[in-house]
Amino acid sequence: MKTGFIGAGRVGCSIGKYLSESGIPLAGYYDAVPEAACDAAAFTASKSFASLEALVQESSLVFLTTPDSMIERTWEEIRPLPIAGKLVCHCSGALPSDAFTGIQNTGAAGCSFHPMLPFHDRYASYSQLKHAFFTIEGDDKAVQALSALFTKLGNTVCRIEGAYKPTYHAAASILSNQVIAVLDTGYRLLEECGFSREAAIDATKELVRQNIENVLAHDCVQALTGPIDRCDLTTVQKHLDCLHEEDLRMYQVLGSKLLKLAEKKNPGQDYAALHKLLQHAAANTEYQSTGASQT
Repeated sequence: MKTGFIGAGRVGCSIGKYLSESGIPLAGYYDAVPEAACDAAAFTASKSFASLEALVQESSLVFLTTPDSMIERTWEEIRPLPIAGKLVCHCSGALPSDAFTGIQNTGAAGCSFHPMLPFHDRYASYSQLKHAFFTIEGDDKAVQALSALFTKLGNTVCRIEGAYKPTYHAAASILSNQVIAVLDTGYRLLEECGFSREAAIDATKELVRQNIENVLAHDCVQALTGPIDRCDLTTVQKHLDCLHEEDLRMYQVLGSKLLKLAEKKNPGQDYAALHKLLQHAAANTEYQSTGASQT
């Protein structure tokens, strides 16, 4: 079974390289930018194709590794081709396999297949795929074939319902992308204290790493530490007093979520005053925001 990729970006290059290095034969790549397809083909020791039709003809398994906004449009180009018996798969975390409208009339089998991994580098991220967790949903034939292929490579593949894809991907984005926004906020506040960005990152490496390791080892409730956990109203008030409006809103929202975890961890602790403090901070930031918009 030869695998072809439509889209030669970070995901397509990474999965192709992972399969190639694992001894899985590739057909190669087609991309709207021919140079990208050539680079991906060279990287994976496969072929580049000048047309989508040529790639599909030579592939038994076709991965659509385009941006999400291009998946349905690309499928409409594939659908009229002779694809009976082929497997067609896209790698969107948010879109289900029903993006392949009318696939049941083509004789092909479709699925969505998403790796829980941040693809930060077109030529390096493939090395992390051996540890990746995949979710899959779609036609039974495609699900069974892809699950068997990647399970054999040592990956864990979990089947989910297509209706859950948006929620699933929101969760993945929060755990991956939005954590970066939180870290950036902390680094920026340290810069306001006189740290360089490099020094801020270096100084907090163990703090960040140990918290993540504690969560992975013990779950969020038991990993919780800090002033909200210990109901330290004086310290929380100092935090609220020193933050600007946007950071204050984030602190209040995240603090309220941490407070729920703290109540689970410490059921005997009275957090009523801390609830009131955070709610008051939220009311103040909302008032400031509304007042600014009216002036």
